[in-house]
Amino acid sequence: MTDQTAPMEGTPLIQPSSTDHPLYDNIVEACRTVYDPEIPVNIYDLGLIYTISITDESDVFIKMSLTAPGCPVAGEMPGWVADAVAPLAGVKTVDVELVWEPQWGMDMMSDEARLELGFM
Repeated sequence: MTDQTAPMEGTPLIQPSSTDHPLYDNIVEACRTVYDPEIPVNIYDLGLIYTISITDESDVFIKMSLTAPGCPVAGEMPGWVADAVAPLAGVKTVDVELVWEPQWGMDMMSDEARLELGFM
């Protein structure tokens, strides 16, 4: 008998994004305008945006994390992301959810972010 609540082996911890949706690239660029005030790199390249899911009706659902649960802007940053994405042409609604699983790690940063922060 197997445990029905355990994730299936191979199930991704981060839900895939809607990369084939026409709005995806513009949403990524909007996310790149939001910065963690303590780190001089945008939150997308930091790897804090986990999933950008876009419905056929252009409703946008973003799952994001923070570098640490005690981040002083934890309550504000999801609103900053929503404010950056909502004005984009074609976007109907935006819902940003803060998630803690999987825990963010430095390996989630883009090469550009690592270079900017001196880790490469």
